[in-house]
Amino acid sequence: MSHETFEVVAASGRSLPGIVDFAEEAGPRPVVVICHGFKGFQEWGFFPPLAELLAERGFTVVRFNLSGSGMKPGDELVTDPQAFHDNTYGRELEDLLAILQALQGGEIARGRVDLGRLGLFGHSRGGGASILAAASEAWLGRVRALVTWAAISHIDRVDAEQLAMWKRTGALPVANARTGQQLSLGPGLLAEMEAPPAHLDILGAAGRLEAPWLIVHGEEDESVPAVEGRALAQEAQKEALFLPVAGGNHTFGSRHPFAGPTPQLIEAMNATQSWFLRYLRG
Repeated sequence: MSHETFEVVAASGRSLPGIVDFAEEAGPRPVVVICHGFKGFQEWGFFPPLAELLAERGFTVVRFNLSGSGMKPGDELVTDPQAFHDNTYGRELEDLLAILQALQGGEIARGRVDLGRLGLFGHSRGGGASILAAASEAWLGRVRALVTWAAISHIDRVDAEQLAMWKRTGALPVANARTGQQLSLGPGLLAEMEAPPAHLDILGAAGRLEAPWLIVHGEEDESVPAVEGRALAQEAQKEALFLPVAGGNHTFGSRHPFAGPTPQLIEAMNATQSWFLRYLRG
């Protein structure tokens, strides 16, 4: 198994650095694109072992940092707090679509990707972005398999008190419990939450999906309640499987730095590899 780094510059000018994990087999392989969530990054916790597992199963695996993460490869802290502040759901979707476009154009893993066997994986907000991308006009029917872990079902994520403060001050403070960093979210994200654009309607996108979809959700998720996963499954019109993980929290017991798999993470990872093997390599 080998690795390769890349950097895609989106049409917006934002930089999207990433890593490709290659299978041992040469030539075009089925490909899985991994999209991290809020306060996540391509090297967080379970993403490297998940990518390695899928590469061992014969996939080309692409992971990257969303521009709003404010982090460069190797960073452990947000080194661009302004990018984090300026981030929006719309930008996250644009970033993911830019990665897919770069795959199509041969900018990433040239000669090692079979776009006829394309899968998406997303965690938390990355799950929401993956649902929206798979249901987008450009990729609907072209994404052949989708797996989401702890995916959000809507973009309005704040309570009335937080909303009032955000509107009053123009910024919502965000503490990163892992690093202790004090960050903030800006007015662009607030505007999306107050008047959600149609193209960010995650439940609506769930109803348009054509890709077979595995919806994994921890029953003890403290950040995105499992009821949101069930709501996504109820909206799905095509093949979708809701997998509740007993005792699983938002990260299935995983943390950063990665300290090894938990039973809940093993269950999620095994179900994920089986899904992609069934629909992308079967």
